[in-house]
Amino acid sequence: MQVAIVEDDPIIAKAVSSAVSAAGHQCRWIADGSAATKESMIASDLVILDLMLPGADGLMVLKAARASGVRTPVIVLTARGLVSEKLEAFEAGADDYLVKPFAMDELLARIDAVHRRAGDKPAMTLVAGNLHLSLANRRATLDERPIDLTPTEFNILELLMRFQGQVVTRKMLCEHVWGFDWDGPTNVIEVHINRLRGKVDKGRDASLIQTIRGRGYALAMD
Repeated sequence: MQVAIVEDDPIIAKAVSSAVSAAGHQCRWIADGSAATKESMIASDLVILDLMLPGADGLMVLKAARASGVRTPVIVLTARGLVSEKLEAFEAGADDYLVKPFAMDELLARIDAVHRRAGDKPAMTLVAGNLHLSLANRRATLDERPIDLTPTEFNILELLMRFQGQVVTRKMLCEHVWGFDWDGPTNVIEVHINRLRGKVDKGRDASLIQTIRGRGYALAMD
């Protein structure tokens, strides 16, 4: 599991990082609130977030992430311990809340519990570089600009993003789009793929959707 530790205190960050790494997870430290961007949170499996941060307050970071569709689990780790402060964080989208000073064993147990709960929920936003696909409202954005997709194009892009970097066969695409009883020609996929490329490849030197000759298609790994 990839854990992002958003904490400006280097002593606390080092201690948490060491303990989380020893528990078998990968860690990265973000010391500034303004550096805890939407992309950095999406790239993580779980975020440990301090509230009192330089650059941008942790609560602002959390609200902005949730407002933009980020569903990465977040454990708030802070010295703020008032009930009203806890309620505000939960209302902003926190999954758990732990007050400093804290026991490291408790933090590790909370990490496991939050990650386990999150694993029961399907991701509502798929991400590939600057391309975002919201499954909740069936909208796509590229560089934060909306992309107008037909229902078929959306379904094709969804499958490609779920298997990013892997080959998706034409048969897989046909079954995903039209159901397992599909027995029509698979070349219809090529028509939709070409139209989809015209919408997602704007400003790119190479196509995001690669043709794997004789096998199918793959979404490039940025």
